[in-house]
Amino acid sequence: MTHAPAIGKRLRRDLAWGLPLGAAISLAAVGPAAAWGAIAAAPLVAGLAWWVIRRAERWVLAFLAAALLLPPLPLPGGDAGPHPAAAVALLGLWSGLAHLGLWRRPRDLVSLALLLLMGAISLSVPLAALYSGPGAAAGSLARVALLGISVFAYLYVSCGPGRALEPEPLLRLLFWAGGASAVFACLDFYFQFPAPARFAQQFAWLPQGVYRRAQGVFYEASTLGALCVLLLVLIASAGILRMGPRLGLRPAWLLAGGVVSLAALLLSYSRAALASLAVALAALLWIRRRLAPTRWKPGRGSVAALACLAGGAAIVYRLRPEFLTAYLERVWYGVLNLIAAPDVAFSRRLESWGFLLEFLRDHPWHALLGIGYKTLPYSDFAGRAVIADNMYLSLLVETGLPGLAALLLLLAAALVTSYRTALGPPADSAARRLVGVWMFCFWCGLAVQMASGDTLTYWRILPAFLVPLAVAARGEPAP
Repeated sequence: MTHAPAIGKRLRRDLAWGLPLGAAISLAAVGPAAAWGAIAAAPLVAGLAWWVIRRAERWVLAFLAAALLLPPLPLPGGDAGPHPAAAVALLGLWSGLAHLGLWRRPRDLVSLALLLLMGAISLSVPLAALYSGPGAAAGSLARVALLGISVFAYLYVSCGPGRALEPEPLLRLLFWAGGASAVFACLDFYFQFPAPARFAQQFAWLPQGVYRRAQGVFYEASTLGALCVLLLVLIASAGILRMGPRLGLRPAWLLAGGVVSLAALLLSYSRAALASLAVALAALLWIRRRLAPTRWKPGRGSVAALACLAGGAAIVYRLRPEFLTAYLERVWYGVLNLIAAPDVAFSRRLESWGFLLEFLRDHPWHALLGIGYKTLPYSDFAGRAVIADNMYLSLLVETGLPGLAALLLLLAAALVTSYRTALGPPADSAARRLVGVWMFCFWCGLAVQMASGDTLTYWRILPAFLVPLAVAARGEPAP
């Protein structure tokens, strides 16, 4: 009888060479240009495939690097065009098949919430076809698949071949890749580079001219803002817990990363991301009281925070002096208008929210199963196409009560899991406890940002939110 390890070794060998060869043959069938491109890329593809197949957890690092650093391709397809990270995601599926024996049954509460969310969203796709037609249903199905990449990445790390992924290399990769992406976003705003592919029409209207908001390699500025918040909360958590040297990140590097990330956050012109950061930092100060004493001196932390704030503002002022003034005025007038003119303060979102709530009031049966995931911006079934800019409300309208309940369960599971990890037993590694603190604070802020943005559509950075959470969830008891 053939042993299971021998079967697994043979499967890895066949996949390592069979899939790249099949892809090259498929491209050759398309045309000569594609064939020569496939021949030129074959050594790189084969090398990457072999590097990943040798150690299964490497796929996660490769995928996160591709998602955070590479721009979309200038080709037709989707709102922004196809992205190379989608191909790397297929490599992860291949790695998961090649290591079938390493999978375990999902046992943590976050896995359950993610699977329920995927189920509720997938069930809404037939309704998209029924109410909005096959074109809208095809777009809905495509977005379900993109969300599935993040869910797969979580399961891959929490209960799959990626369980061997240690916190330290993950944190270093996110710090350096995210920091490089933030640096490029600052340069992109200053030089206004031609976009490599389609991008959202988001501009800052200043007296000196009209400038495209900092988007970096992403489709829209809100995605960049969410990434900057992720990095800033990581840097603040590592600084408070004095974990930088253990991760191989010197205090000067952390400070520089904080300065650049804050500058990119300001240049993104996103007030929702700024509010998310404020909530996350408040949660960090609160959970700091619950942690064991680490001899942290508030004076040093205050000096570092002020240096980061001053450095980020100095970079923005150096790039565009008028932009910093306009941004601060935008934030200030937004606060003043919260009572006097709330719709202006929320960038006319209240009108869209009222329209959707009125639609549910007139058609309450649609709150049961929804009208189809991500059909609101691309269909007039509700009366007109509308961008909800609210993850909770859009899920309620598009996927019904099951989708909204699954999202709320995911938020609760993320906070409970990360909090338990942050206050875990002393036997836990310090890096894993850092991940718990970081994720708890970040998801507190993300829950607020979801009220003014469709965060689940940020498919390129959503794995960066979920993979560290998977590291925190490992070892959690079954629900």
